[in-house]
Amino acid sequence: MKPAGDAETQAKKAPPLSSSLDKPGQLRPRWKKVKSAGAATSPLLGAAMFSPAALYILLLIAVPFFLAIFYAFSDARIGSTELHFIGLENFRSIIHSPSFQKAVTNSIIFTVVAQAIVLVCSNILSIALEKPFRGRGLLRFLILLPWVAPVSLGTIGWKWILDSIYSVITWVLVWLGFANKLDPPYWLGQEGLAMASVILVHCWRLIPFATVILLAGRTAIPKEIPEAASIDGAGFWRTQFQINLPIMTPILSVAVLFGSIFTFTDIAVVYILTNGGPYDSTQTLPMLAYTQGIQGSDLAAGAAVSVCLIPVLVIIAYFMLRMAHRAEVV
Repeated sequence: MKPAGDAETQAKKAPPLSSSLDKPGQLRPRWKKVKSAGAATSPLLGAAMFSPAALYILLLIAVPFFLAIFYAFSDARIGSTELHFIGLENFRSIIHSPSFQKAVTNSIIFTVVAQAIVLVCSNILSIALEKPFRGRGLLRFLILLPWVAPVSLGTIGWKWILDSIYSVITWVLVWLGFANKLDPPYWLGQEGLAMASVILVHCWRLIPFATVILLAGRTAIPKEIPEAASIDGAGFWRTQFQINLPIMTPILSVAVLFGSIFTFTDIAVVYILTNGGPYDSTQTLPMLAYTQGIQGSDLAAGAAVSVCLIPVLVIIAYFMLRMAHRAEVV
């Protein structure tokens, strides 16, 4: 081993780093750049990470979308090997169809009423779940279950609950004296009750989704604003309608946008509960497209009905996003 004195002598002889760098005209030593293993040195890495999403959009969204537009202007049918371009004939046929007109009316009623109920209920739940209390985590989990559970499983359960013979709701109403045992209500067999039942089940499924969105919006409101309002004498209702809801307008627009799209394009609840009946009282545009295109073997007519959904959804998205943008600017 070298003695400690030799090490101290060498350290004194070595020039300081700062003095060697501060001399005029002398360049600083170049440090070697550390090469990263990221996308900058591997151009294929970014493409490899982006390709699954691009393939998903291309194969499951873009291809069916353009295929539906192509079928809508043809006479495509299941089992037919010939295909001819017929222009707007399919659209003229479905527009004058009573089933299509009834489906448009039902779709509008279904969407508007369901969204009104969802907004009211989700606002109430978001207010109730905003402040901490014992069991809040469990209650949030239970409220989220209808959205997490498979739609087919939950709807089949509701079909048993609303059954004309074994309905639990009917038994309770008969026991309480609000319904006649010999003439019970047919929840899925009467026109008005069938639409109300479909709306009820769809709201049950969609309320958790809207609750999560509104709850996130409420937690993002600065606490100083409601506190200042309460100091100035604002009560609960005034704080909610004049402070919280205007601040949450962009969040509400997002909830209404996604809820309207989910409701207007929903087919699972209608198909499982009523299959569009009775007498087309619950027939919606997605259900009509499936009935004519798949069950009726007329792919062209079904595609034409599906294409009619596009401008409606575009208009809804435009106005909702414009409303959200105005609220953010203000």
